Amino acid sequence: MIQSYSKNIEECTYQHLHRNPQNREIIHVGWNRPPEGWIKLNSDGTCKGNNDVSGCGGLFRNSDGRWIKGYMKKIGSCDALHAEMWGVYLGLEMAWRDRIPQLIVESDSKLLIDMITYNCNLGGIVPILVKHIHNLLSMDWQVQVLHTLREGNRSADWLANNSLSLDSYRCSMVESPPNDLHSLLFDDFFGVYMPKSVRIVF
Repeated sequence: MIQSYSKNIEECTYQHLHRNPQNREIIHVGWNRPPEGWIKLNSDGTCKGNNDVSGCGGLFRNSDGRWIKGYMKKIGSCDALHAEMWGVYLGLEMAWRDRIPQLIVESDSKLLIDMITYNCNLGGIVPILVKHIHNLLSMDWQVQVLHTLREGNRSADWLANNSLSLDSYRCSMVESPPNDLHSLLFDDFFGVYMPKSVRIVF
């Protein structure tokens, strides 16, 4: 069933490429386990409507690909980038509090990753949440901050979207994975990769 599902997705993607083949190629994207001894944090943020309601979520997994814990937070009114900031900030704060010595942080927001890693010019204006993230990264621990594509961040995306339905604006800890998330975690655990059309830069 999984192979059939994957084949259907690939066929649809190739059909799309056939209509617009210029400077594009197919890559396969999925979640990758962290090295032995490391913990991986995937985070995401989302907003609905005209930035009327926003939220974020994230999850920690070990080098075996197993769930450690997750979190969700309903934020209120802000844009998607600030929701992404909240997701990374809350995850880093939890990891530091839990004394995780080696952490890999992944987000599908390329702009946010560039802001965190000083790969873009902020023009002297640094958002408060980015300053808080920089402060956490400067602590005495090993942290790698990486960009991933959406297809490699689906479990965090699920948590972020479900944060919008929370009754409270407090950060909600998710000790056990929700039933509706099991299929995505299953894909991640067994290394399912999704085909994606990307533009080739020469």
